[in-house]
Amino acid sequence: MMIKMKWLMRKCSKCKRYTLETGRCPYCGGELFVPHPHRFSPEDKYAKYRIAIKLTKERTLNEA
Repeated sequence: MMIKMKWLMRKCSKCKRYTLETGRCPYCGGELFVPHPHRFSPEDKYAKYRIAIKLTKERTLNEA
């Protein structure tokens, strides 16, 4: 029987520590997220949307 070891590690958004817990950070109680990057695909269907959002954010920051 093979056990998948994929996406087990989590990172706390508050204290930036790594853990194997899945609920809350055992050190500070902060929210956990998966620190791994998204999978790359040359046929990126959503690239135009990400670029549009990024440009909108940059314009908003420059105006402020």
